[in-house]
Formats: sequence, C-alpha cells, structure tokens
Amino acid sequence: MSEETFVIVGASLTGAKAAETLRAEGFRGRVVLIGEEIERPYERPPLSKGFLLGKEPREKAHVHEADWYDKNDVELRLGTVVTAVERDGHRVRLASGERIGYDRLLLATGASPRRLEVPGSKLQGVHYLRSLADAARLREALAPGGRRVVVAGAGWIGLEAAAAARAHRNDVTIIEPEPTPLYCAVGGEVGEIFASLHRRHGVDLRLDQDVAGFWGAGQVSAVVTSGGAEVPADVVVAGIGVRPNTALAEDAGLEVSDGVLVDAALRTSDPDIFAAGDVANPFNPLLGRRLRVEHWANALNGGPAAARSMLGQEVAYDRVPYFFTDQYELGMEMSGVAAPGDYDRVVFRGDVAALEFMAFWLSEERVVAGMNVNVWDVTEDVQALIRLGGRVDPDRLADPKVPLGDLH
Repeated sequence: MSEETFVIVGASLTGAKAAETLRAEGFRGRVVLIGEEIERPYERPPLSKGFLLGKEPREKAHVHEADWYDKNDVELRLGTVVTAVERDGHRVRLASGERIGYDRLLLATGASPRRLEVPGSKLQGVHYLRSLADAARLREALAPGGRRVVVAGAGWIGLEAAAAARAHRNDVTIIEPEPTPLYCAVGGEVGEIFASLHRRHGVDLRLDQDVAGFWGAGQVSAVVTSGGAEVPADVVVAGIGVRPNTALAEDAGLEVSDGVLVDAALRTSDPDIFAAGDVANPFNPLLGRRLRVEHWANALNGGPAAARSMLGQEVAYDRVPYFFTDQYELGMEMSGVAAPGDYDRVVFRGDVAALEFMAFWLSEERVVAGMNVNVWDVTEDVQALIRLGGRVDPDRLADPKVPLGDLH
C-alpha cells in the first residue's frame, strides 16, 4: 500500500502551519507545500508594521527557519503555479505540466488586492501591499522621507501604511469614500477615534471622497478625487480591500461564494478537499452563519484546524475573529465582528482621550465585539463575553472598577 499524499496549495502562513500540524499530529505520509512566490512562507502583519517601518528585518517575517522544511520532510515547491485541480484523478496540475496526486488537498490560496480601475492606475509609483516584495518596494519608496504620499482607503492596511509613511517623515493624505476611517469594520463611533489619531499626527484626511484617477507622465504626480480636487503625489498606496483567490476552486467545480464554501470542519463540497485562510468562507458554529475572515489569526489557527480535519479528527472551527494593529502610540486588539448592522450600541470604558480604553459593540445588550486600546491581557475575557452571548448591564460594562470576569 503506497503512502498517503497530502498536498497544500498556498505556501502561506495558513499552508505552513497546516504542514507543521500534520507532522506534529504524527502524519508520516508525503506532504507537498506549493507556492507561487519564490519567498518561503511568511506572516503578513510585519509587511504593514515592523518591516515597513524599518524596525524589523525581512527574515523575522518567515514562519519557519529555512531548513525546517527539509528537517520535517515537507516538500516545499516555491515559484510553482498550480493551474488546475483534477478532482476525478485526485491530482493537481502544475504550469510545467507535471501532475501531483493527492489523497487530501488543502486550498490555502489566500487573496489578492483589489485594483484601482481608474485612469492612470498603471503609472509608476502606485503601490499595493500584499507580498513581502510589495512591502520591500514600498519601504524603499517611503524611507527617504520628504515624499508626498497619498493613501487610497482608510481600512486597516491603509491606516498602517499611513502611519509608516509619517514615521518616515513623509506628507500623507488619505482618501476614503466612507464618513470615517474603518467605517465598514468598526462603525463610525470608533472610526472617529482613528480619524482624530491620524489628524493629530499630521495626516490630511479626505473623507466621503473616492479616487477618480491619476495624473503623471509615466510617474504618478497627482491623485484626482471624486470631488474634483487634485492632490499632489509622489507615492500612492492603494488599500481598498482584497478578493479571495477562488479561480482554482471554481474551475474544479467546487462551491464558491465570496470565497470557497466550507463547513465547520473546513471541508469543501468535495470531501477530500479542504480550504482555510483568506480564501475560505466557513460556517462558524459560534456565530451561526458564514464568515470569511482576512486577518492573521485566522491564518494562524485555520491552517492547523484544516490539517486536523484532513487527518479525520473532529473539528469545529468556531474561533472568535481576532485582529491587532499598531499605529503611532496606539496599540490595539479586537475580537468579534462590529460592522454596521451587527450592533446597536457602543459602550466605552476607560479614557478615550488618553487612548487607554476599551470599546464594546452590543446587540440587544449582548457583546458581539470588543476592542482594547493600550489596555492589555484582556482578550480572553473579551472573547468569553462574546462566546457566552448573555445579556450584560451596559453601565457595569462601562465601569473600569467592575472586572470583566464578573460580567461573564
């Protein structure tokens, strides 16, 4: 009987942690980890944080040491494109024409940045931030300082890029179509806090405005807003969201809708194919609905969960979504989902003006999300409030003297 082969498409944090977990759980078959980039698997948070700021070396982003893959008998195939999943034959086809058979397959193909489809968008100087190579190019563009930087989009990536650009002593303008930064992620109440933070650090915020186009002769020199303003620019950073890389799954006939549809065990409509990370749209038993999560913690935890499911273990992927950011003097962790429509009230505890506070998003007096800003070691309690789903007293929730553990 030949050994089993598990193939992972996507040499990402998700893919690397899945491979690590397969070995840790005692799988002795063949593990093949395939990635399009020539860079070995790395984590993405440093791309818009420590590495972009110039505070961390490139190597710190890598998931494993270079020799880990050989030592753990993981076939790492970098610079390799998978062109098709041949479900009938249980094979993946590579661009070279080679085919690799699988007993179980994990799709960890991630997501790609949404592109600005406006006049002048192909000019030099327009950057997207998704890969380590992207981050290296952007850091090189920002590091001299004294540049005029325009950031399209005030989501997490846009705000972190803006903070890094200011740290490199550049002039920064953010153009955002919503009424506040992070409006679709946290709503207007907390979005205003981030607006004030960036304004205090000299960022020109152009809200309720979109990017209509770019001017320049080969190199970008100005951004035109939907309001008709021309904003001078030497560097543009576009952070307008991502799209899940579902082409392989779609072509293979798997069920796809805003990502690859998977159950709580991260299994696709084909029982031998799994999906995790940014590309997966799983049913979350805790929330009682599907939720595609694009944050680091989902990659960190989703890869191991998928690996255990591939091994036939009982898996119910019901993590509370988690995210963190560092911008200027603000350090933040957030748990849960707080998009407009998911809550009816925001409760604050602590000193918002001093940026030492917590925020809780409530729906019918149940905590659906919580954020701690420069307040630490509370994530476990915040997530417990979300998991338990019971009603809380908003006044006690707002009172820093009442321990969070007493509200469970």
